[in-house]
Amino acid sequence: MKILDLLFGKPLASSEERAEQVGPSAGLPIFGLDALSSAAYGPEAALTLLIPLGMAGVYQIVPVIGAILCLLVIVYFSYCQTIEAYPHGGGSYTVASENLGAGAGLLAAAALMIDYILTAAVGISAGVGALVSAVPSLQTHLLGLCLLILLILTLVNMRGVRDTGVVFQIPTYLFLGTLLIVILLGGVHVLLGKGHPVPVVAPPKLPPATAMLGWWLLLKVFSSGCTAMTGVEAVSNGVMAFRDPRTKNARVTLTIIIAFLIVLLAGIALLCRFYGIGATDPNGKGYESVLSQLTAAVTGRGWFYYVTIGGILLVLSLSANTAFADFPRLTRSIAHNDYLPHVFLLRGRRLLHSHGIYALVFFTATLLIIFGGVTDKLIPLYAIGAFMAFTLSQAGMVVHWMKNPGPGSKWRMAVNGVGALATGVTLLVVLVAKFRAGAWVTALLIPLMIFLMLRVRVHYSRVRRETNCPTPLRVDHLEPPVVILPLDRWSRITEKAIRFALAMSPEVIAVHVESEDSKKSICDEWDNMVVAPLEKAHHAVPQLVQLQSPYRFVLAPVVDFILGKEKELENRQIAVLVPELVVKHWWENLLHNQRANVLKLLLLLKGNQRIVVINIPWYLQR
Repeated sequence: MKILDLLFGKPLASSEERAEQVGPSAGLPIFGLDALSSAAYGPEAALTLLIPLGMAGVYQIVPVIGAILCLLVIVYFSYCQTIEAYPHGGGSYTVASENLGAGAGLLAAAALMIDYILTAAVGISAGVGALVSAVPSLQTHLLGLCLLILLILTLVNMRGVRDTGVVFQIPTYLFLGTLLIVILLGGVHVLLGKGHPVPVVAPPKLPPATAMLGWWLLLKVFSSGCTAMTGVEAVSNGVMAFRDPRTKNARVTLTIIIAFLIVLLAGIALLCRFYGIGATDPNGKGYESVLSQLTAAVTGRGWFYYVTIGGILLVLSLSANTAFADFPRLTRSIAHNDYLPHVFLLRGRRLLHSHGIYALVFFTATLLIIFGGVTDKLIPLYAIGAFMAFTLSQAGMVVHWMKNPGPGSKWRMAVNGVGALATGVTLLVVLVAKFRAGAWVTALLIPLMIFLMLRVRVHYSRVRRETNCPTPLRVDHLEPPVVILPLDRWSRITEKAIRFALAMSPEVIAVHVESEDSKKSICDEWDNMVVAPLEKAHHAVPQLVQLQSPYRFVLAPVVDFILGKEKELENRQIAVLVPELVVKHWWENLLHNQRANVLKLLLLLKGNQRIVVINIPWYLQR
């Protein structure tokens, strides 16, 4: 227990939930890491597609990022409206379900779950990519490093929201501080150099152009750059994690995140343009990330360079924390409506929905293993879910304002309408541009997940329908059950089971399967050990039934006997008592056969409402 307390913290009582709520300073690293860190791989994803254009491609990054920033501002105002309208958490699933119907809600749920899993995978792989840029010898350990960081993130997040915010504040503000210094110094060098700054460390020479700029390439570049917008919805999903005034703190946090993201994206794009920095082949030798080139060009490769790269590595790796913060909340909301297993409703020792974290870790690890931890292979799957969620959320808000008219509702409807249109068009662009590169996988997964969620809902509806009892307690047929007791040999375990059976009912049937392997059976001692004492006490004697098994099966004849007896006794309940030995250590189970467990499993699978299975444990002395 002490080890668990050391790793995950002491258990929190439900009454301590208020202490776990956070303000903007802790909310920034918890809900903003994904959005902020995307400044490190969003521009790079766009520049990677511009490599065939050579230096001409670098000149296109500024208008592309400019278009993305315009879209980002529209989405920002839209989500401010959502936070105000849904102070208890207004994620896309909630907004779409309440305003557009269950189908739209499921579409948003599937899109968001995929997006959060990809957020975790891309963040971790991009962080390790930044480390490999600084230390190329680690290239062969790419996947191992990814899985190690995933493990560390899991351990930190299992400590709860407040502890997570405290742990992540230092790397978040280190990342922001160092990058802002790089952008500021780079801007000063650009002004002093009249638009032609001299790099301290020259970036790798760009290859000659091998292609021409076309609309199709431009659309692909824009769609890749849009990965810089992922994570913007996190704050509206996690409003309940903020302390009062909840809505104000959430909006302040979102404003700070968007402001920093605009400065980072604009600064990186402009400095890449002036310093002539382009992307390098992520799968080739000598790969160096755009931010590594930019930092070296502005400040050189001294201590500040390594501090900056360290900050980028930490934040990129920790950016997966946004998924850890929101994925469990999302799965809880979906499970509350019976579309996911109810285990996602349970809260763990630190007031977390721990099973949501377990699911996220499993799927993230699977993705990292499948794609080898390479960011470039994961990017094409990314952003589809985010923009689908953006679009459904904003469309749902339009309907919300229509249903709830009031002062300023027309203006708010217009803001959300523009947001829905802008993100909807972007979604189509991203889907078309990335379809062959891997977006088709996401496009297939979303309907598959919707189908699975519908099947879960059907199951819970059937369970509720069959177990619902609108009538008062029935008092007929309350006679004791017929007890069936499988026995092997006379022992203390057998004695305990027979005593319990006789206390339950006067009708007890002891069943023994004759086996050639048995050296000693209950039949040899039945008269002496059971019949004689009971007759002396004038107590009813159990019936002993011996079953033959020519093929040496033991459990099958017992199960067949029980099912046959159930058909014979149409109006009686049958209680099957299963004696079993309980040992102290798990490895001791390997020394004993597991017939008791298998028998219980078979009876649960083949039985019905009138058959009840009861454990009779015998605890080995400890």
